[in-house]
Amino acid sequence: MNRTISYMLTASLLLAGCSAAGEAQKPKENNEVKEEKVDPEEKAAEKPSENRNAESTEETPEEEVQESVDVEQSTPQYRMKTDFSIENIENPDEKIVLLTIDDAPDKNALEMAKTLKELNVKAIFFVNGHFLDTPEEGEVLKEIHQMGFMIGNHTYNHKSLQDLSEEQQRKEIVDLNDRVEELIGERPQFFRAPFGMNTDYSKQLAADEKMLVMNWTYGYDWKKDYQSRDALADIMINTPFLRNGANLLMHDRKWTSEALRDIVNGLQNKGYKIVDPSQIETPANSETAAQ
Repeated sequence: MNRTISYMLTASLLLAGCSAAGEAQKPKENNEVKEEKVDPEEKAAEKPSENRNAESTEETPEEEVQESVDVEQSTPQYRMKTDFSIENIENPDEKIVLLTIDDAPDKNALEMAKTLKELNVKAIFFVNGHFLDTPEEGEVLKEIHQMGFMIGNHTYNHKSLQDLSEEQQRKEIVDLNDRVEELIGERPQFFRAPFGMNTDYSKQLAADEKMLVMNWTYGYDWKKDYQSRDALADIMINTPFLRNGANLLMHDRKWTSEALRDIVNGLQNKGYKIVDPSQIETPANSETAAQ
């Protein structure tokens, strides 16, 4: 009898020990309840951003930085004054000049664009429609634009607007805008009348087309005395008309193409920065910035 009682006590102790070991291996009931009661929003806040709800419209810091860069890039840095010179909007004393090339793309514009790209400076290429009549000419314009150069309107046939009717002026200007847009996917933002001779109608039409009417400060390459590389480079750099904001007029000419590198280097050696025309305020980009 005593032996039986001893066996029963031993068995009870063994069962109690096994039960305690098993309980030690299980998660505590209280801990499981606490995990279930954690606020889902608090849990989401603890997770990495990629685990957030995909429909969230909250911007990440990277998106905010990119938006800031985009706004800065879309805000014009320069404007044209009434004398057609250019100035830095926030720093009017900055030494700057603008390069423009008319009558493009004839025989030399592509080479001029390549020279400017190599020098890492920009210019406006003012084009005529009669240089865009063939597929090959259209490809030249596309290549110039793809290199990062602004394309300006210099009318379709380079006729004096003051000798034309309003309907003829409209065709000269709007037809060229249509042709340029067909080729490069955007309309010109700058307009320069042949010989710099506008009419009230052409200025209004340019405004309707969201173009900035532009003439120039000085140019020489159509004059006989400056139809060589050295003579043209010398006068473009050392003319008394060179000043802060000067708007330089050049043309698609062999001697101008040959002198272009020397002109850019000479201007920069005198401390002038070459303006990027895409940063000049125009009716088109002012409207975009306002939106």
